[in-house]
Amino acid sequence: MQKDARKFGISDKRGRFNTSNDPYLNDSGLAEPSVCRVCGAVYQKKRWVIDTAEAARLEHGSKVQQVVCPACRKIADHYAEGSVMLHGDYFWAHEAEIRNILRNEENRVMSKNPLARIISMEKEDGSLLIETTEEKLAEHLGRGLHKAHQGELKVSWTSDHAICRVDWHRDA
Repeated sequence: MQKDARKFGISDKRGRFNTSNDPYLNDSGLAEPSVCRVCGAVYQKKRWVIDTAEAARLEHGSKVQQVVCPACRKIADHYAEGSVMLHGDYFWAHEAEIRNILRNEENRVMSKNPLARIISMEKEDGSLLIETTEEKLAEHLGRGLHKAHQGELKVSWTSDHAICRVDWHRDA
């Protein structure tokens, strides 16, 4: 019996299905070492990492490629894969605290995946709209906020799991 590889989100290694359809990721990888000239992320061992000491050490190397990482390109192009909408009187009464929770959650997720970033936080029609570079970051932000402040949380995904929409609401 063969299992559906897409169900488990595994990559296309050894004939498995590729579940990532991110147009900003380079399938063939980059030359190593590479450093993002915008945020300082380092590409090593086929992964992006935030390592300021390594970036500073590599900065003056002759074999280092200066590139722009996929997250910085998504931010520049305003290409959002996730969105979080926050509504309700409770949010506005606790806005500073909630924004701090969201930034802390972003930093926690970014320590594991440096390509997961908040693109923007903008007030829109009495709500706050947060756009993210990675769909899973939007889900993490919503779940982290719900854990800390309860309220009503709705997480919805597109059929191909390429985009995540999160809606959080709480009245006073």
